[in-house]
Amino acid sequence: MTEQSEVAAEIGPELERAAIRKARDRAASGKWDLNVAIFLFAVLIIVIILLYQEVGIEVVAPVAIFGLAMVWLVGYRRGKQLYQHFLEEEIATAKREVDKTLGAIEETIEDRVQRALRNRMKR
Repeated sequence: MTEQSEVAAEIGPELERAAIRKARDRAASGKWDLNVAIFLFAVLIIVIILLYQEVGIEVVAPVAIFGLAMVWLVGYRRGKQLYQHFLEEEIATAKREVDKTLGAIEETIEDRVQRALRNRMKR
């Protein structure tokens, strides 16, 4: 059994889907951090400088495309890392909630059994 199927069996498919959705949303918002913005700004400055130096569009366009591709790649990698981290965090939270709920159910059942035994002993 794989780790993901073990997790699905432990927390249930609905909680797993909710954890995945929440992790994906959190990771999407964290893709574009300050480092990516600074890199994008640097690419823009380089393109502007090249244009003011009257460098041909044949050189400026590949530089701009390469810069944008690098920004996308860095954002994609960062998003993937954040997704993994957030997914692990959300699954751990879901497991704790399930364990807490099961613990409360077990206590309730145990209390009922003890009450029933006490009632029988009193008779």
